[in-house]
Amino acid sequence: DGIHVTLETNGTPKTAVFDRVLVAIGRRPNGKQIAAEAAGVTVDEYGFIPVDKQMRTNVPHIFAIGDIVGQPMLAHKAVHEGKVAAEVIAGHKVEFQAMVIPSVAYTDPEIAWVGMTETEAKAKGIAIEKQSFPWVASGRALSINRTEGSTKMIIDPDTHRIIGVGIVGTNAGELLAEACLAIEMGAVPEDIGLTIHAHPTLSETVCFAAEMLDGTITDFLMPKKK
Repeated sequence: DGIHVTLETNGTPKTAVFDRVLVAIGRRPNGKQIAAEAAGVTVDEYGFIPVDKQMRTNVPHIFAIGDIVGQPMLAHKAVHEGKVAAEVIAGHKVEFQAMVIPSVAYTDPEIAWVGMTETEAKAKGIAIEKQSFPWVASGRALSINRTEGSTKMIIDPDTHRIIGVGIVGTNAGELLAEACLAIEMGAVPEDIGLTIHAHPTLSETVCFAAEMLDGTITDFLMPKKK
């Protein structure tokens, strides 16, 4: 008659019946289970297979990519690693050199981030500057009635280089590529602010966050600094 699930809240168990259950508790590497060690390949205590920047294991002619080589366990990271491995096998001198790897939570609204987060910076004692542009001030967000969003940009206060971007809002993942490129190229907010973005678009929110840091925004009234 269904799937019986026992839940516990404050020490009190409660059983409920469901038609379906989605198991979304993450993944575990299976380096031990595939007997990689039988081929001489090193497998760490967690089940991951260590590789170098060319995706080569400790056995020179054996390569590994994807979830099995470590976090983050993301398809787009695995694809890039696969390309690197293929190029190396073909005799080309390439390495996995990505500075950042984007992540997206496909909720509604979506949550997308790349680079350093504000929480990480605080935990590591790293000084940052940040600004967040509220989507309620975005013409496109207003026109599609999806103003429940925000675009945050984080920079290094010394170099002014962009080191992190976080976006919450509909299609946030589609807006993240510009931030990835900016971090990879060592861009500063002015670089994005001086790049003309189509209007009205949600991509403008990345530009507006950059302009807020640069002090040049005209699309949003910023509070005066105390």
